[in-house]
Amino acid sequence: MECIVHFQVIYPQPQERKSLRGLIFVGQGQEPANSQLSSMFKDMGFNVRLEDESQLLFKPVDASANFEYIRVTELDTGEEVYKEDKDLKSILEHLLPRRF
Repeated sequence: MECIVHFQVIYPQPQERKSLRGLIFVGQGQEPANSQLSSMFKDMGFNVRLEDESQLLFKPVDASANFEYIRVTELDTGEEVYKEDKDLKSILEHLLPRRF
């Protein structure tokens, strides 16, 4: 079964976001494992490690990478869809201090 992974690549200077998609094959009724996501990103030229599992946030392994982080915004398997809650994210960004 196909899973379309929608994600954003955040670049530091100037603060730029690029929305991209990738494709992972998973079993029926399954979501991709974090290792599958990391492997997909590596195949796309982004060598990353999982930073925050709850937000599906990946940071570069190499400190000299030209991007700041990658955030998965949607996992579309054609069935139940994981989608980032933008309202909740906005509230949390205003209430919680930013980590760098």
